[in-house]
Amino acid sequence: MQAISRDPSPPSTTLGYALFATRWLQAPLYFGLVAAQGVYVYKFFNELWTLVLRCVTGRATETYVMLAVLKLVDVVMIANLLIMVIVGGYETFVSRIGLQGHRDQPEWLSHVNSNVLKVKLATAIVGISSVHLLQMFVDVHHTSRHALLWGTVIHMAFIASAAILAYMSGPMAAQSERGHQQGQHGGASAPAAAQEPAAKVFVPAQAAASRHDDAPSTEERLRAAGFPSRKLLEEFDSEHPHSFDRETVARLGKLDFVAAHRNVVFVGPPGTGKTHLAVGLGVRACQAGHSVRFATAEEWAARLAGARDAGRLAEELSALDEHAVLIVDEVGYTPFDAGTAGLFFQLIAHRYERSSLVVTTDRPLGRWDEIFGGPSALAMVDRLAHHAELVRIDGESYRMRRVGGAWAD
Repeated sequence: MQAISRDPSPPSTTLGYALFATRWLQAPLYFGLVAAQGVYVYKFFNELWTLVLRCVTGRATETYVMLAVLKLVDVVMIANLLIMVIVGGYETFVSRIGLQGHRDQPEWLSHVNSNVLKVKLATAIVGISSVHLLQMFVDVHHTSRHALLWGTVIHMAFIASAAILAYMSGPMAAQSERGHQQGQHGGASAPAAAQEPAAKVFVPAQAAASRHDDAPSTEERLRAAGFPSRKLLEEFDSEHPHSFDRETVARLGKLDFVAAHRNVVFVGPPGTGKTHLAVGLGVRACQAGHSVRFATAEEWAARLAGARDAGRLAEELSALDEHAVLIVDEVGYTPFDAGTAGLFFQLIAHRYERSSLVVTTDRPLGRWDEIFGGPSALAMVDRLAHHAELVRIDGESYRMRRVGGAWAD
């Protein structure tokens, strides 16, 4: 009875979901814009055909050619504006499109929101207005002074509006981010925090209380991650490995594994790109707002051993919970004794179903007893692999391929 009396939310929740579902009413509007895009494709080729015919028949003056080309540019720019409205608007207001990891994904789509979309549209409109104004000045002999004056005034108004919108979007985005951080970390009571969705990254109470209201910027997160170099998933040479699961890596690029607190294990010989992929996922996670830490297995071993010797291993493991992703690179390159194996077991067991690990290794998990002495190797692999994506990469060393000719000589 107590649970029933404390939960008056189902009707309001149902109403909220129903209202939220009305966003799908906008979907036909975006399909209508797709049809308008088709109209502009027809207009483009119609104008192009007319231009070609007049040039072939010798009836095209230099001014006409310039004006016709500007019309084609104008059509293309309006089509680009439509694409931004269709893709960005649908992504922001209707449903996630889920193109993360695709090599052709535009840079702005990875962090699209209403502010970004409005600024992009404003700058596109300024560009279109510039082309229209240029057309008027090119055909100045057939354009009245009144039209030139008002064309210039309207263009300057577009520029001023875009500048003001861009200036206002920065403080608005910062205010929204501060409000989000305060609502998530600053004022939630313990029961409310316990009822948060499972998709949120686990952060202990003491770590949350120590955070500032302003979240670190992407650049700050990238610097703090400790990457040896910044590698992007899009830069990976997927044609080099003999065997490589591109679809799995593309899916991992969506970062769903971070929200689900799953692990990723890249297995393959040296030089096949395991570290590149691990760093690429880490960079992608930093860009998405997650905290990431990178270190080699030997560096993690030294860090954990130092905490153990100082009598603060439990505090160190809890502090690492603040990071949504830990990257452990080069597992297997250096064998560890039973004591170090126990430290790695505690790290993996502590993060089990709580936060994500990304591991690179040159040996299958079934042979980790060769790396970690003692009985903890099997229990370690059991917890690591239970909720993990295993990506096998087979092939020759990318680095040795570049010097192979010199060695052969």
